[in-house]
Order: sequence, then C-alpha cells, then structure tokens
Amino acid sequence: MKKSFYSHGKLLLTAEYLVLDGVNALAVPTKKGQWLFVEELDDSNSIVWKSIDEDGNCWFESTLSIQDDTILGPESDDKDTLVIETLLNILNNAKKLNPNFLSSEKGYLVETRLEFHREWGLGSSSTLINNIAQWAKVDAFTLLENSFGGSGYDIACAQHDSPILYKRTEGKPIVKEIDFYPPFKEHLFFVYLNQKQDSKASIKQYQSLPLKDFDTAEKAVNEITDKVFDCTTLQEFEEQIDQHEEIISKIIKTPTIKSLLFSDYHGSIKSLGGWGGDFVLVTGTASEMEYFKAKGYTTIIPYTEMVL
Repeated sequence: MKKSFYSHGKLLLTAEYLVLDGVNALAVPTKKGQWLFVEELDDSNSIVWKSIDEDGNCWFESTLSIQDDTILGPESDDKDTLVIETLLNILNNAKKLNPNFLSSEKGYLVETRLEFHREWGLGSSSTLINNIAQWAKVDAFTLLENSFGGSGYDIACAQHDSPILYKRTEGKPIVKEIDFYPPFKEHLFFVYLNQKQDSKASIKQYQSLPLKDFDTAEKAVNEITDKVFDCTTLQEFEEQIDQHEEIISKIIKTPTIKSLLFSDYHGSIKSLGGWGGDFVLVTGTASEMEYFKAKGYTTIIPYTEMVL
C-alpha cells in the first residue's frame, strides 16, 4: 500500500532571528510544499530513496539499509555525502523517538516531490522533517530539535493552512491561526536574491552575538508584529517593516538589504528569515518590479500567488 504525506512551505514575515528567543512572529505557509510517498516492499530491509525536483527531475537517489535498529547509508557516495548525512540524521532521530518506525522486516520505496525550487529557501528541509514525522508518527517539533535545531516556525507553517502567529515559550511552540489578508496585498511581491541562505549558519551566527539590546528589540518587534497584523494601508505596513529592518540590522550588525543592493528603490524592502539570501518582501506595483528585473533579479512572485 502506498502512503502519502504533505507539508506546506514557509515564509517568516516578522521576528527573524528573534523568534529563536521567544519573540512573537508572523509567519505564512506557502501554496507550494513537498510530498512524501512511501511504498512498502516485501523484503530487503533497505530504503530506496528518490528525490524529485519541481520540474520532475530526480536530483538525488540512494539506497539506505536498515541494520540493528539503525539506518545506514551506502559505503561510498562522495557526490551526495552531505545529503545522505542529513537524511540519515532525520531518519535515525525519528527512529529514536519511535523505535517501531522502520522496525519490520520490510523494505521501502520512498519518493519526495518538491513543488518549489529547492534553492528558494521555502522549506525543503522543514517540509521533509514534517513529512518524515508524519510517516514515523512522532512529534515534528521534537524531531526538528533533535536533528536540525531552529525555532520551529517552519514546522508550524508546514502543518497549517493559514497565516500563523508563532512563539516559543520555554522551548515549546505556541501556534495561533490568524486571518491575515492585507487589503493592499496586490502591492506586495517576493523577490528572490539569486542565492540560498544557509539557515543553520544564520542561526549559529545570531546565537554567537552579544544581545545587549535584546530586551528593547523584543518589545519593539512584538509591537510591530501586532501592528503589521492590523495594518489597513500600505503606508502603515511600510512604516512597520522599515522600522523592523532597522531593529534587526542593529541586533545582527548587518546592513539592510535595501541599503546594500537597492538603495535607490522608492518602496520598502524586508528580509525574510536569514539575511543575505532567499526571498525579500517588496512593496510596489507590478510595473515597478521591472526595477529588480533590470538588476538581474528575475524571480518575482506576487504575494497572492505565493501565500496560502
């Protein structure tokens, strides 16, 4: 019997970095996500794994083995070493949480299918973790903590069909579904910066910083999240995200993306998640997106096409 599991992608609109330390964040699931298909084989004690990209091409393929309650990779695979290590990390941690997972004398044919480009930073890892957690019947937030680490907002997005307010309190996720459909959404666009940001590296860098201004930033960003949620005009929204950019810039000691790359653009530009890569949120009209195309940033997705 073939089983299927699905998870939504994610975008973090407020409280990037600070969400790790319990600041309230506004996050949105994306219309595109990732599938996981699992078919049991009668024997073999192996897992034949295939990963398919959004164009239907197989970008990763390997055969893993189940031995003595441990999932092992092939003896040698220099090309895909990092991918295999990541996959084994998730699967073995899922098995620790549920020893019955992958314990029968069976083999498995597993296929993942991404609906978005895997370089886009929309959650190729978090959707995989949430799908494996569903398959293994374990808590996805615990699996994330034991394998990748992070705030968990991406797991919450994977599991919900609407925008959410997300907060970590004493390491536990608090998720509240909200109605966030800005009346000015036709003036919001996501622009891809042509490079993927390493989430783990971003978290590590943030956690190494002395956060002497954290308390002030926490109060301000919590207020901004509340105000963003209630904004009725584009001008109000722009004022809030501009202020947000300045606060995070000061905390992580990094210039804003607008000051670095788009200083002459009239609208607002906000980083999402780890600064320096993936998508930014941009305000403006469809015709004004030509500004970014002229600079070589040709992947531009309207808010209404991106957000669930």
